[in-house]
Amino acid sequence: MELWIPITIAAAFLQNLRSAAQKHLKGVMGTTGATFVRFGFGVPFALAFVGMLHFVAGYDFPVLNAVFIAWAVVGALGQIAATFLLIHLFSFRNFAVGTAYSRTEPAQAAIFALVFFGERVSAGAVAAIAISVFGVMLISVAHMQLTWRNLVASVFARNALIGLASGTAFGISAVAYRAASLSLGGPNFMMQAAVTLALVIVFQTVIMSAWMVWRDRAEIGRIARAWKPALFTGFVGATASFGWFMAMTLQQAAIVKALAQIEMIFTFAASVLFFKERINQMEIAGCLLIVAGIVVLVLVG
Repeated sequence: MELWIPITIAAAFLQNLRSAAQKHLKGVMGTTGATFVRFGFGVPFALAFVGMLHFVAGYDFPVLNAVFIAWAVVGALGQIAATFLLIHLFSFRNFAVGTAYSRTEPAQAAIFALVFFGERVSAGAVAAIAISVFGVMLISVAHMQLTWRNLVASVFARNALIGLASGTAFGISAVAYRAASLSLGGPNFMMQAAVTLALVIVFQTVIMSAWMVWRDRAEIGRIARAWKPALFTGFVGATASFGWFMAMTLQQAAIVKALAQIEMIFTFAASVLFFKERINQMEIAGCLLIVAGIVVLVLVG
């Protein structure tokens, strides 16, 4: 098994924990605050990853360059926008379905990678992405009468458009992060990923802190009062991001994100076990299609 596969699965599981924690925080603070905690409280952990790789494992620091910084900034801003939109979706539908609309991310990432870097994916990977995306579309219309008209119309609903925009921003950020990490050229994929994460998350924290000081100072107090769950969110968020960055240094972003659809399985488990939400047969069918897409990706992608 290629190394990027278990790294991606572990990152997907941790990201599900982070999303669940952010949904909890959304109940005690605004969307801005719930978005901020994954970055601001993740900074010490991101820096710790770099420190351990350098001082314990003995890896050299890579030399930063203008290309790296440019792509890291693009990825950071895209991720802020994507996370904000994703958390905003929690206001529209239940936890599992709310995240489904952003799951066109791998298909969009494949397009962006082709346009900007000429990266092509295999026919098997295209099939896997298509199967998984169709599974997501089934989930999105799970509480509607299943007709082709509803299936197409659901894409243009307000919450669907927000989710699609989130997927676009996530797709751009994934491709940008891969470009940033690869531009460092060494010393290895772990240190490249860790340094990319550290710069990105510090930049995101500064940007969002400045925004809250300027526009929403009351949110800072709400974040401070919820520091314990926020710290947990920061830890799992930073660790998940470290996993994503490592995987995307080793493999194309679109393929990594296609396998990452397994997070939907974790999401449904969280919906049922922690949030006591019910899922119907259509949502189960969509989940099975996502799993089928993952199997195709691993076997023939």
